Amino acid sequence: MARVNTSVNNVSGDVSGTASAAGNNLEVFTMNNTNVLNNQFVGSSADIVAIQNANVQNTGGTVDLQSQAVCNGADISTDPSDVNVKSNQVCDATDPYAELNANVSNANNSVALGSTAVGNSFSEDTNAPNTNIVTRQTNNSFEDAVVNSTVSNVNGNVSVSASAIGNNAQIIHY
Repeated sequence: MARVNTSVNNVSGDVSGTASAAGNNLEVFTMNNTNVLNNQFVGSSADIVAIQNANVQNTGGTVDLQSQAVCNGADISTDPSDVNVKSNQVCDATDPYAELNANVSNANNSVALGSTAVGNSFSEDTNAPNTNIVTRQTNNSFEDAVVNSTVSNVNGNVSVSASAIGNNAQIIHY
């Protein structure tokens, strides 16, 4: 569990805060011919929780507050001639749960509040002419993302978002 509790008052610059929790996370960056085997498993007893409670008053800059919980995440970037990627992600966690409770007042610039809960996330980018990618994602969890906010007296834009995503995959081949 990741928990951030903060109170910020009278800041002339920017204010940012993040609570982030992850079951498994993999990042691969290589410039060589590569074989990647990724097996990520989170069992049913796991509880992946990120909670941020924030009170922010009287800021001269932007306010950016986020909470994020990810069961399994994999990001692979390669730029050789030959790439083989096999990725298996299984999320049996109780719940990737992300919560943001924010009170923001008197901000002299923009305010962005966001909460994201993800079961499995996979991304791969490459310019290799010979590429084989196999990705399997199994998600038996319940994703929950919550934002509770009160925002007042802002001289810029206000953005509030909550996203709960079971499985996500992005493959870029250029």
